[in-house]
Amino acid sequence: MLGPVLLVGCSPAQFAPQERSTTALDEASDELSAIVAGFAPEGCTDASLPVTVEEERLTAVLPDAADPSQPADRTFARAMVQGAGFGEFTAALAEAVCRQDSLADATTVVERLGTELWRDAVARAQSTDGVAGELPASDDRPLYWTRLEAMSVLHQWSPDFTLSTEERASLVDAFDRAARGMHDIDLPTGDQVTRVLVSGFDPFTLDGGDTGRARGTVGNQIRHGNPSGATALAIDGTTTTAPDGTTVHYEAYTLPVNYPEFERGYLEDTVGPLMEAGDARLDASITMSQAGGAFFALEQWNGRYHGDVAGNDDFAPCPPAPLTSAPQLAKDNPGCNTQVPARWGGGDTLTDPPQWTASTLPIEQMIEARTGADVPRPPGDGWEDESVAFGVLWNTSYTYFPSCDSRDLEDAFQREDTYPPAVEPTPPPEDSCARSGGGGAYLSNESAYRNTLLRDRAGLGIPAGHIHTPDMQHFATDFAVTDATFEAWRDAIVAQSRELIEVVGAHN
Repeated sequence: MLGPVLLVGCSPAQFAPQERSTTALDEASDELSAIVAGFAPEGCTDASLPVTVEEERLTAVLPDAADPSQPADRTFARAMVQGAGFGEFTAALAEAVCRQDSLADATTVVERLGTELWRDAVARAQSTDGVAGELPASDDRPLYWTRLEAMSVLHQWSPDFTLSTEERASLVDAFDRAARGMHDIDLPTGDQVTRVLVSGFDPFTLDGGDTGRARGTVGNQIRHGNPSGATALAIDGTTTTAPDGTTVHYEAYTLPVNYPEFERGYLEDTVGPLMEAGDARLDASITMSQAGGAFFALEQWNGRYHGDVAGNDDFAPCPPAPLTSAPQLAKDNPGCNTQVPARWGGGDTLTDPPQWTASTLPIEQMIEARTGADVPRPPGDGWEDESVAFGVLWNTSYTYFPSCDSRDLEDAFQREDTYPPAVEPTPPPEDSCARSGGGGAYLSNESAYRNTLLRDRAGLGIPAGHIHTPDMQHFATDFAVTDATFEAWRDAIVAQSRELIEVVGAHN
């Protein structure tokens, strides 16, 4: 197994496929190492050990909401973690890990605590009786920031035994997967239940935004959340009853906004076993993420091309061609093509895995259901039909290279809010190479592609596809960690997301 270290500063175009599955680490700032040491027993951590770009954001401080000329009284991460009542989690994890004298024992501990964190976050999101902390139950961000705190401790843990780079990577991965709900999926068996799996994503685009006058503070995009992650927490482990009386059971997990974890098989290792033959095999598998606008997009075609926009780790495996703004061809840079782990079928040509996959979601029913009719519209909602919270569009757009040797680009653009469409969508040409699916060429498309490819390789006819939500990042304030407008958008998107997912469960 490859370790987490990637030499910072190398050109992404130089990475071989196996190297792209690593996670970049860099020297920790003194400020972050002091934060990490504050969580752990004395002598348990080593400030010289490297951390991730995401973990370095644990030091970020917003301007004070009441007086932007001053910094807030705590880091944004601590505002999130303490605001959800998770303030003691990282110290408890550090205490437990620092007592371990072997990798095996430490792995057992972090998997248990990661799963407990996920379950606590789910319980909080689904609580109707009030929750600890000042943040609302529906807030998805505390789980993300608590997980980063814990992972920073694992990256700087200095045990009494030798821990190699590869072993530390496996320990961090074990915690990360557990804290994303990947070990907590429990599907019921039997013919009288429909089993639906839903994925969400972490917050992203956390750098930049409006800034205040306070020295040392950051832009307000650090406040971003992700409604797909909030939906995953809201729906995990719940059930509904379909019109025919069948019980529909939902399980959920979250995905990182980074390419290397996808290369390591985060999605396939979670979803793949659930598509294998058995009494608890999936009946539907939905991936979700956030896009823009005031509508849900049901993405029809997913492209294999990816990687020209960096993830939360600041890494993009397929930047524009050197000295130009033109996209690279996948035949020239394997980093531009989704790579499937060998244990899930691999493939090492431009057509294996295939360039395109397609949604099998019940598009007609999802549009005709008029979801959102009973969901309050948030402030500033611009969807033209005011009888629903948000629109629902069938997005059959995509962009492609006419051949895998051509640098020319062509696109098909079509979005429909009625079904059947006035014009039948045209699928991607047979010999084309993907540039982007309906969901773009970022990690939304990545998750959709991998999920539907698993369906196809398992030979299943189940509903599988991607739902893009509206953009949630609407604030009425400049620097408050939350406000009523932001919360109204999150609650509205999550409510209509659940209704769309329930349509899939009822029409699989």
